[in-house]
Amino acid sequence: MKDFLSPEISIDLQWQLVQEQLQYVAMHSPFYKQVFSKNGLAASAINTYADFCRIPITTKEDLQTNNFDFLAVDYSEIIDHVTTSGTLGNPVNFMLNEHDLQRLAYNEFESFKIIGVTKEDSVQLTTTLDRRFMAGMAYFLGLRKLGAGIIRTGSGLPGLQWDSIERFQPKYLVAVPSFLLKLIAYAQQNGIDFKNSSVKGVICIGESLLNEDLKDTVLKTKIQELWDVELFSTYASTEMATAFTECEHHKGNHILPNLIYTEVLNEDGYTVENLQVGELVITTLQVESMPLIRYATGDMVMKIEDPCSCGRKSVRVGPVVGRKKQMLKVKGTTLYPQHIQEGMNSIGVDSYIIEAYKDELGNDEVYIKVSESSKLSISEIQQKLRDKIQIKLNIQQIEASVLAQKKFPKESRKPIIFHDFR
Repeated sequence: MKDFLSPEISIDLQWQLVQEQLQYVAMHSPFYKQVFSKNGLAASAINTYADFCRIPITTKEDLQTNNFDFLAVDYSEIIDHVTTSGTLGNPVNFMLNEHDLQRLAYNEFESFKIIGVTKEDSVQLTTTLDRRFMAGMAYFLGLRKLGAGIIRTGSGLPGLQWDSIERFQPKYLVAVPSFLLKLIAYAQQNGIDFKNSSVKGVICIGESLLNEDLKDTVLKTKIQELWDVELFSTYASTEMATAFTECEHHKGNHILPNLIYTEVLNEDGYTVENLQVGELVITTLQVESMPLIRYATGDMVMKIEDPCSCGRKSVRVGPVVGRKKQMLKVKGTTLYPQHIQEGMNSIGVDSYIIEAYKDELGNDEVYIKVSESSKLSISEIQQKLRDKIQIKLNIQQIEASVLAQKKFPKESRKPIIFHDFR
């Protein structure tokens, strides 16, 4: 199997990997064969970024509608079948052969090294390895390649998590940040000396730890006020099969340039300037089964080109500001669900969902539904939230059981806070 090269490669070598991937899809991917033919493109003639930009953007709808046309190997080669989380619609099938599983392992191997995990450490995985979830498998394979100890507890079950921490003394956890608050609450209620546990760091998934100013979110601050552990942000998706990971300086997530080529584009499709926000568009590198070229992730991120204090020269991305399709325009103000979530977290309300509708004039209308057991009244929440995000939103109370059903649907792998009915 081909060596995946060091992640600290030159721009020229990365571009060579881009060209190799283009030549590969032109030969093996039914979808991209058609795209190249329809647009009069030849992989061998794409030598500059200007040439590259002639390739049309691939959308999530393309991937969903033409799913098996993206498969660039014989179906009999497929070993692992996964799906996307379905945050913006129905989950999309994704498939990996042996080469791609090795690449997935290498990806997390390098990501854990960025964080500082070593062979001598043990890591407790509080994420599932089943339910068609790629990330759990990626963590497991990456830690195996690194040679670190692995404790597979799976998601939820705070009691089991603390029992495992006491038994096996992991130095790191892999966890959703908000789950850490549940772990802390359980420890406080059951007399567990969590502040003196073996855990020194947490690799966090699924929720942002930094805001768009690269400052700590309320969630991160709240966790670290209670528990003195180092929190590392990561960003990934099933389609990318690649993780972007924070180093010890916590100033954006490092890209692995040997595994992925990134663009951050504005509304007109042009590259944004340093420290500007745009949509992340990715081209996977060294992928065999389902390679993607100029795939629009839908995630709005900050592009960071400034050198990192850790010495790595690769581009970084800031936290996900929001999903492009989830952008809200309320009373003339543009915001994303993440802004509302940060506001709600800052005023101490954690049991809620956000719903978006169109009113009779076609304008966006937002309702925040909170549990009837909330300690704050509707008017108090409304006023405190307005002070944080500078806009007055509709607040409604609903039964705690109804809220739980909406926030934790049975088929979902993660909480669903934003519900878009527009």
